[in-house]
Amino acid sequence: MAELTIGQTVPDFTLPAATGEQVTLSSFRGRKVVLYFYPKDMTPGCTQEACSFRDSHHKLEEKGAVVIGISPDPVKSHRKFADKYELPFLLLSDEDHHVSELYGVWQPKKMFGREYMGIVRSTFLIDEEGKLMKEWNKVKVAGHTEDILDALA
Repeated sequence: MAELTIGQTVPDFTLPAATGEQVTLSSFRGRKVVLYFYPKDMTPGCTQEACSFRDSHHKLEEKGAVVIGISPDPVKSHRKFADKYELPFLLLSDEDHHVSELYGVWQPKKMFGREYMGIVRSTFLIDEEGKLMKEWNKVKVAGHTEDILDALA
């Protein structure tokens, strides 16, 4: 996959959501999209990140942005995660990590000396025309939502 560049139209996709529907990215044209990729439901960092988006959801909506989270977890896991933490935004399931690969976030990782493939926590801010406005890679959760709000200002 070629690296995404600012101003480039991002790859379109359709994935199943926790709500049971099929969601297509291009159906959000006309709105800004905060597309964030995270490793796993119910883990401490991913829960903190999701709850930060939840707590800032109203501010993000005021700035015309919709939030969409993507991980390789199945829809059933997303449903439990969204229900438990009252997440007001879409969580999409990328079980075959096809979309994660398109966006370049499915990468080799290391933990306790073990190498494996997984999602590198990343966020893409997409404009109303489907073009990349800003990208954050290897996201540190603390302060990240504020960075996105600043970028939307």
